[in-house]
Amino acid sequence: MATIIPTIGSCGNKITAGEKRLARIFESNLSSDCTCWYDIPTGEKQTHPDFIILDPQRGLLFIEVKDWYISKIKSANKTHVIYETSDGDISLTHPIEQVRQYSYGAINYLKRDPQLLQDNEKYKGQFCAPYGHGVYLSNITRKQLDKYFSNSDIFPSDIVICKDEITEFMSSEEISLRLFSLVKHTFSKEISNKQVDRIRWHLYPEIRITHALDKPESSAKPISVLRTPNIIKIMDTQQELLARSLGEGHRIIHGVAGSGKTLILLYRCLHLAKDNNLKKPILVVCYNIMLAQKLKSLIKSHQLMVPVEITNFHAWCYKQAKIKNILPNSKQNFIENLEQAVITGFQNKTIAAEQYSAVLIDEGHDFKQDWLKILSGMVDSETNYLLFLYDDAQSIYQKKSSLDFTLSSVGIKAQGRTTILDINYRNTQQILHFATSIAFDYLNDHIEDNFKYHKPDAGGLQGQVPNMLVFDNHQQEIIHIIKWLKQQHHTGVSWNDMAILCPSTAHLSAILVKELRDSKIPHYFIASSEDKKRYSPQSEFLSIIPLPSSKGLEFHSVAVIDSSNIMGNSDDLSDEIKRLYVGFTRATNNLLVTLHQKNVLSRHLTSTYNQIYNNA
Repeated sequence: MATIIPTIGSCGNKITAGEKRLARIFESNLSSDCTCWYDIPTGEKQTHPDFIILDPQRGLLFIEVKDWYISKIKSANKTHVIYETSDGDISLTHPIEQVRQYSYGAINYLKRDPQLLQDNEKYKGQFCAPYGHGVYLSNITRKQLDKYFSNSDIFPSDIVICKDEITEFMSSEEISLRLFSLVKHTFSKEISNKQVDRIRWHLYPEIRITHALDKPESSAKPISVLRTPNIIKIMDTQQELLARSLGEGHRIIHGVAGSGKTLILLYRCLHLAKDNNLKKPILVVCYNIMLAQKLKSLIKSHQLMVPVEITNFHAWCYKQAKIKNILPNSKQNFIENLEQAVITGFQNKTIAAEQYSAVLIDEGHDFKQDWLKILSGMVDSETNYLLFLYDDAQSIYQKKSSLDFTLSSVGIKAQGRTTILDINYRNTQQILHFATSIAFDYLNDHIEDNFKYHKPDAGGLQGQVPNMLVFDNHQQEIIHIIKWLKQQHHTGVSWNDMAILCPSTAHLSAILVKELRDSKIPHYFIASSEDKKRYSPQSEFLSIIPLPSSKGLEFHSVAVIDSSNIMGNSDDLSDEIKRLYVGFTRATNNLLVTLHQKNVLSRHLTSTYNQIYNNA
């Protein structure tokens, strides 16, 4: 089966009967390697072909569908068609001309990327894949068309497919042969996976994953060359399918670390924020201040039709309470009192419900039951857009092993609309294997069977084995980490794509900052909530971040320092293990773990590491 993006069922009333019929034929009969996009703004000019079909073995196809009836076509030439409608006869661009412009515009745009050109001497400079375009007339047979238009040049049979030339009753081979007869030239070499990704990267900018290492090509190059990073990062096809197919109503995504939850939230936010019909703002809310800052930085570069408010939960509470003049008077237990003031204000309707057209909640595992009742009540009942994302394994703020209440009890009504993402794409396979081995074996030994964690599947690239080093004291850790950071930077990793993570910045030795200054390493030390609010992912500095505050962030190279520091007094290390799991999975490529304190946590870390890598 081919992948249709978005799913046919999520297209609502915008898909016509003929388009739906053709989409189902494609889905059932084209190969599993084939991806088909329906009515998605495409490329530099954001044009709207009805269908784009990408088959790595056969090429790229652009299809325009018309649900026309032969009796209503009053006249036609090569550029225009006069068609009868309820409002009278109207002049329309000929669908062949329409799809030809879509096709040539997209191909000429893609050809500006040198990596999408043929290297074969015979076809040098041509697009890397065969391509073609055509028209599907869903209500007109070939016999009808030939009878009404004796001039075959107006609706030529090699470009126009009639209703009876592709049907549900044909074999998959017959359908593929007829469809790909629209491709006029073939090459022996199929499109590589990297080229498929580059094609998607150019055609659909909204699925790109921005990354500090993705530096554009030099602006000195001529305008005819696309400034494209050598290494691109985009949603995989299944992530894109989910993001584009969310549809209306409440939706839940339960995903492992690195599965693309936040990426899907961003796509959903941008998609909704371009809807002129929304009358109220969109709220994006998370627990972590620094994640909110990251989301703001990713959103601000887009032109939006609808205001988007991005915040962490307690900042949102503060704003609501300040507007209604119900802020707590005492600074003692201020956060707890603020929460209660907002809860009470919502219950007695001092704080109005339904303030937003859409509410998108990231890090849902860290939200309390009463908080979610308020947030679900903030969704306008007319639009009813709510997206809730969570991962039990990253719940490091609340004292629970999983959501200990039903989502329906807090007003999140998503029965049958829950998606589970169990593949980690962020980390290398080696980092993920290390992180899950450290975390899940321990955690599963300390919770009930009903709540046991399942290790995520690895979808990332191969990479280097994480390095764990034990030192005699904290200063030795620092000196080694500084040296490691310099080596990373020397290989081309930018400072803002590296981080030092620690159980608590309050426990870090002042020697660290001195060594960073002496080494002339630009850095940003995050110790307070004000530091978090000023955090800017684009600024060129190394970040020093407490482990809990790193949630939702990612860096090419991460050093986790003082890893065996036990913050609590309990014999149960679950909280420490969860914090470390979050920290380890922030590293996309390189991970260094250091420790000096000798205790039960250090024994767990070193014994697990030795067991993994057969060093015992």
